[in-house]
Amino acid sequence: MEAVVAILGLLFVLFVAAGVFATVKAVQATKRGVDRTVAQARRTVEDTSLRARTLAQPGVVGELAQLRLSLRTSMRATQDVLRTGSPDDASLSEAAGLFERLSAHGHELDGELRRLEREPDRATIGARLPDLRERTEQITRSAEALRWAARDRARKFAEDDLAALSDQIDVEAGALRHWTQEAPRTSTGEPSEGGVVGASDVFGAGAGAGAGGGARQGAAAGTPDGRSWGPSPDEPQAITARDPRAEASYPWQKTRRPEETT
Repeated sequence: MEAVVAILGLLFVLFVAAGVFATVKAVQATKRGVDRTVAQARRTVEDTSLRARTLAQPGVVGELAQLRLSLRTSMRATQDVLRTGSPDDASLSEAAGLFERLSAHGHELDGELRRLEREPDRATIGARLPDLRERTEQITRSAEALRWAARDRARKFAEDDLAALSDQIDVEAGALRHWTQEAPRTSTGEPSEGGVVGASDVFGAGAGAGAGGGARQGAAAGTPDGRSWGPSPDEPQAITARDPRAEASYPWQKTRRPEETT
């Protein structure tokens, strides 16, 4: 009895622990989803504000907003391409590591541009704009190089896979045409002239050979004047119905239904 109580108590503790673990995981997943949604909404609002500032405030402030917008757009696009790549590709993993190092410089530049937007001395900002523009172009150029290289690599893999798949389909399509027979080969092993011989050609050749053999046998076993005991070629031939049982059957033909008798 004590053993049963101990087992039930252990099961109860396990159930409670599993419930607590599942609850914690659900809360963490919900928190991550909320944080992701909030961060995405914040980025959208900030990008919209930068676009509006670029159009509404020409001059130094608009130039800073344009630099920040181009930097954020390029870095985000490269990050999305590298994240959606194959995780098993070692080259993409190395590229992702390089992008992390590039992102550190990008965040530093973005923070500096954000601080300069609140700077009241426009002359100082105007003097620093060439250096800031050069740094922004250098970072975005590096990000674009990684992004387009990853896209070209993914396209190349897709083209190679499609080519291999097309070759396999061609081989399978040829194997499915099993009713086609090859042409007879000569003594040297090379196919004779005429190419591939179909089933209808084989049947026609067999029928012709049978007819020729029957005529020769009739001539050998006929009357002394060489005529056979069959009907004369000048006499009209009798019209007889075709025997359906003697016709060649194929796997794709439907089975003939028996005639109903009353």
